[in-house]
Amino acid sequence: MAREINIRRGVDWITVLLYLSLVLIGYFNIYAAVYNPEDPITILSLSHNAGRQLMFMGLAVIIITLILFIDYKVYESFAYIFYAFMILLLIATIFIGADIKGSHSWIKIGTFSIQPAEFAKLATSLALARYLSSTNVNLKRFRDTWKAALLILLPPIIIILQKETGSALTFAIFIVVLYREGLPGLFPALFLSVVALLILTLLYPKLYIIIGLVVLALFVWQFVFTKRDRNRQNFFKITGIVVLFSLFSVGVDFFINDILQPHQQKRIQTLVDPDADPLGAGWNVTQSKIAIGSGGIIGKGYLQGTQTKFDFVPEQSTDFIFCTIGEEWGFLGSIILISLFLALLSRILYLAELQRDRFARIYGYCVASIIFFHLLVNIGMTIGLMPVIGIPLPLISYGGSSLWSFTILLFIFLKLDAHRSFKV
Repeated sequence: MAREINIRRGVDWITVLLYLSLVLIGYFNIYAAVYNPEDPITILSLSHNAGRQLMFMGLAVIIITLILFIDYKVYESFAYIFYAFMILLLIATIFIGADIKGSHSWIKIGTFSIQPAEFAKLATSLALARYLSSTNVNLKRFRDTWKAALLILLPPIIIILQKETGSALTFAIFIVVLYREGLPGLFPALFLSVVALLILTLLYPKLYIIIGLVVLALFVWQFVFTKRDRNRQNFFKITGIVVLFSLFSVGVDFFINDILQPHQQKRIQTLVDPDADPLGAGWNVTQSKIAIGSGGIIGKGYLQGTQTKFDFVPEQSTDFIFCTIGEEWGFLGSIILISLFLALLSRILYLAELQRDRFARIYGYCVASIIFFHLLVNIGMTIGLMPVIGIPLPLISYGGSSLWSFTILLFIFLKLDAHRSFKV
């Protein structure tokens, strides 16, 4: 019993306080997003997002309590079982999911909806940590790398079939975890090259991209390779890379025009040229930037945001919650929020590096990577630097699925960290 009490005291309270701060900031800004001075709302009413979010927060407290009382060994022992269950649930969602804004990624339970894709990131984190922490796994071997890639890629493939591309893109961040655990640097470099090529393909004609690739290859051949390196084998390697990248560039058009949904195509077009359709596809981003910019240095004051009050920005309490913060709390408030997130990420990484158990360390990196990706993309899309792919701001945006998934994700790690001193 004494040992269990010590373990409870071992929970990192700095991380807990950062979590509570972000959740409370989220709640107050959700309330601000739905607040109407002409039609006052009761704080406990389930008829609006603020009341429902308060209920979600109460359930999150129950979830945290359960996580901290469950034996920490359960999370590693049942990682694969949880992953398999989530795969089956994702597949089932394709057929039984409710159609919400063109996506079949939600399961309706009474008046509420749950998005399994949010919890799939948790399941993948546990399964990936379990696999990579296995004794004989070495990511320098192609066989082991392929198995890890399969664990990561299977959920987003199913999620794409649900027509929920935004959530599927989140899984790309797991490459950071693989790199930390020994993946050769060539793979992240190749990944970043593909991302850069994708962006260039969206901005410039394909012919220019192909010519640029050929010129770059000739430069490398002439000025980077030594005379000894200029052999037939390396020539075919460079030629092959140019051909593959060129085919990728050509295939982007097919993906955009034949795979993506019309609303997703408009989002990409808006990212490339935000002014092309300011009253249509570009409306959200344009109004979002106006709202954030109008906040100035110190903001208009709590509950005083005009862009918020008159619903100029759709999805104000979910995907675009950062607009409310930028408008009412200004640049300083935005910086404070981002600083809290950076403090949380730094704390998670610090604790991850302290872990004696490899499973706990890898899982900690998964948690930090997922939160970082959501933070980067969500804020990026509100200021026009990222496509609007519809992913929430962690612990801030309205939604039970989002709040609960990030809560479980974080507190499982805190449970694992609490037992760090007792590892043998």
